[in-house]
Amino acid sequence: MTSHDTARPNATNKSLRVGLVQMRTGRDVAANLETAIALIREAAQEGARYVQTPETTNLMEMDRGALFEALATEEEDKTLAALRALAGELKIHLHIGSLALKVSENRAVNRAFVINPAGELSARYDKIHMFNVDLGQGESYNESAAYQAGEKAVLADVDGVNLGLSICYDLRFPALYRALAEAGAQVLTVPAAFTRPTGEAHWHVLLRARAIENGAWVLAAAQGGKHENGRETYGHSLVIDPWGRVIAEGGANPGVVLADIDLGAVESARRRIPSLSNGRRFEVQGPAGSGYLHTVGEAP
Repeated sequence: MTSHDTARPNATNKSLRVGLVQMRTGRDVAANLETAIALIREAAQEGARYVQTPETTNLMEMDRGALFEALATEEEDKTLAALRALAGELKIHLHIGSLALKVSENRAVNRAFVINPAGELSARYDKIHMFNVDLGQGESYNESAAYQAGEKAVLADVDGVNLGLSICYDLRFPALYRALAEAGAQVLTVPAAFTRPTGEAHWHVLLRARAIENGAWVLAAAQGGKHENGRETYGHSLVIDPWGRVIAEGGANPGVVLADIDLGAVESARRRIPSLSNGRRFEVQGPAGSGYLHTVGEAP
């Protein structure tokens, strides 16, 4: 699966060719790495200067015992070391959507990395929002049982372009993306492993909404298909422009999605709909006697 956009950027505007790697990560860390390397190479060969992989690139494991037996620390993780070397070899910005990493004997983190063309780490981000949900019909998830949540939103620089980092379930919390956009993000990234039912219902509409409300490009590399652990993910890696249009899209199977993104489109969208500059702080007050008062909104 390789998908190209049909629109090309204006010559007068800064453009960036991006590649989204769609995977079907399993329980074998070495096999997952081999697949990731092959797809990253394919994206780079097609001219991508920025390549993004999906959430949990290194391992998809729901059994807690098996998970911690397979996990390594950031310093010892072989996937991270290999992908740093690969970014340096290919001279690309490589965004590892996330790796599952051990931070103690019984706690892990879901951590994203941005690696520069010299193979150096330029940013890391720990997933803030934990997916704790019962979807019914025997399908439930409790990320916080094994993973500790991040506490900081993060921006990364890629060829002078500001990327706002997020991971999967973060997508359902629009305040995060508004904060990233207000901090200067021109591109919002959402590497993910959305379940098939939630993906079918919400994936496209949520990603398009984040693009529209912030006047930003959205890049979302996804896991797709039936995994070894029994989980089924939605796939459909997406590139969405700041006006909310889908520029490139993957299907359900592993592959590469390519697009040329025009950074001038960010300025254009924000000029047409200046919601970032028009936002105001306001208070929400509860019914009389409730004592509920909460201040929300954009910074003045």
